[in-house]
Amino acid sequence: MKLSKNKFELLLAEKELTLTKLAELSGVSRQNISTIKQRGTCSPCTAAKLAKGFGVPVAEILDMEVTA
Repeated sequence: MKLSKNKFELLLAEKELTLTKLAELSGVSRQNISTIKQRGTCSPCTAAKLAKGFGVPVAEILDMEVTA
């Protein structure tokens, strides 16, 4: 799944979370989160875990841009 890097960064700032804290809340390792943040993609299962860690629906972190 393609994640929105901007939404990801905004949620980290808004929720005042570090990658370490997000890792604790989501059950995804900090190193994996760092890689996902750089790459902008992850599996649907991991996206669900990250969204749960943020306390938002999965759609909040997905890149939903439509290209024509």
